[in-house]
Amino acid sequence: MNKVFANAKEAIVGVEDGMTFMLGGFGLCGIPENCIAALVELGVKNVTCISNNAGVDDFGIGLMLQKRQVKKMISSYVGENAEFERQLLSGELEVDLIPQGSLAERTRAGGAGIPAFFTPAGYGTEIAEGKEVREYNGKPHILETALTSDFAFVKAWKGDKAGNLVFKDTARNFNPLMAMAGKITVAEVEELVEPGELDPNFIHTPGIFVQRIFQGTNYQKRIEQRTVRPKI
Repeated sequence: MNKVFANAKEAIVGVEDGMTFMLGGFGLCGIPENCIAALVELGVKNVTCISNNAGVDDFGIGLMLQKRQVKKMISSYVGENAEFERQLLSGELEVDLIPQGSLAERTRAGGAGIPAFFTPAGYGTEIAEGKEVREYNGKPHILETALTSDFAFVKAWKGDKAGNLVFKDTARNFNPLMAMAGKITVAEVEELVEPGELDPNFIHTPGIFVQRIFQGTNYQKRIEQRTVRPKI
């Protein structure tokens, strides 16, 4: 099976309006920049995006929000995007905010074929409204269901043509989990190598989870919040 595609435009073939997408990364680190640009160019509409963050106003998922492509966001942290805030407060955007650990575990569960699990996170808050509650070890837990998607878009540091992926540093947040949970997983990588060139001891995502892979270009790798030491 040939998994290698020339670019993001070719790799997202089959994307349709109304689908659910997972987009890996943490903040602006390790996000699938090329795939997002291709989705914006395609103009797909009414999609549900599952991502820890919502990007910023002019980058990442923020570009899709600007084009009104997103119907619903399922996220954990969205505080850096003014357009997201505007659409949320105006009622234009449906939003499901999830505790970060629950978002990660719901995604992992989806990839592992586990339909639901109980967690104490969110009990006693709006997160728990309408959800089953059970007590374990004297502590109440709420039932959370797994998350899956039609497409998962992830970004890795290195990958081989069989789809094996290696992530670097913070980019390991959510990318490996989402690679498992997509019906079709598209991986963009900074460096694409031949099978056997990656040390198997350092592979984070086995190729069995990846259906499409391509070598990305022109990565900006923006810093969401630049913090520097004051001059002495």
